[in-house]
Amino acid sequence: MNPEEFRKVGHQLIDWIADYRTHIADLPVRSRVEPGAVRAQFPATPPVQPETFDGIFSDLEKIIVPGLSLWQHPGFFGYFPCNGELSSVLGDYLSTGLGVLGLSWQSSPALTELEEVVTDWMRQMLGLSEAWSGVIQDTASTSTLVALLCARERASNYSLARGGLQGEEHPLIIYVSGHSHSSVEKAALLAGFGRTNLHLVANDEKYAMKPEALEAAIRADLEAGLVPCAIVATAGTTGTTALDPVKAIAEVARRHGVWLHVDSALAGSAMILPECR
Repeated sequence: MNPEEFRKVGHQLIDWIADYRTHIADLPVRSRVEPGAVRAQFPATPPVQPETFDGIFSDLEKIIVPGLSLWQHPGFFGYFPCNGELSSVLGDYLSTGLGVLGLSWQSSPALTELEEVVTDWMRQMLGLSEAWSGVIQDTASTSTLVALLCARERASNYSLARGGLQGEEHPLIIYVSGHSHSSVEKAALLAGFGRTNLHLVANDEKYAMKPEALEAAIRADLEAGLVPCAIVATAGTTGTTALDPVKAIAEVARRHGVWLHVDSALAGSAMILPECR
């Protein structure tokens, strides 16, 4: 595809998305296709010749859209909000069009420094001190994994430079609520902690983690010779929108020197409002 072909089809694509968003309320919120119906409409073997873009637009209309549950529909209330603001669609389009990677500052200086600027704007909007800094991850699940990896290395004095968790004398423990997101358990498994070392902390009648139960769990584990490694609190659980008492949990974490990660993917943006902090 040359730039002029790209220009022509790109305009078509923008128009198609604009029309789709304009009329999305007229479509069913949930897909009504039967299992396997979408797959059956595509060739069973790789095509030898490329599909025309007219054919691709036709497939979008006849196969893909009917096979979608429409997360941008005004009547969609499943799972969690899907923040597909049209301005962010254009942001994705621009990012892909530039086609650069931020492997390091040198690989794309503007990318790295723009990230620093935007994350600092976020810090200020949330009312956090200048001691905070950050990087953008691709998903909240990846953020949790990165946090637990950092907690693991901090608690083990950088065991990765030696024998990893296999070389540690005492198991490292992660503390979570039973209402935390499933990605927390997956992150703990990927980081090598093992399901046995993921300890569930009791919740109250509002499904929020109980700080006193957390305190008791940490003390019991210390007496048993285990090593408290990290606590994962949640600001807005996806199942019940519960808000763990972060301040009280932070006090427990500080008292015992345990890493605290707050999964605020669902409701953390409320911190932009001072009255919600």
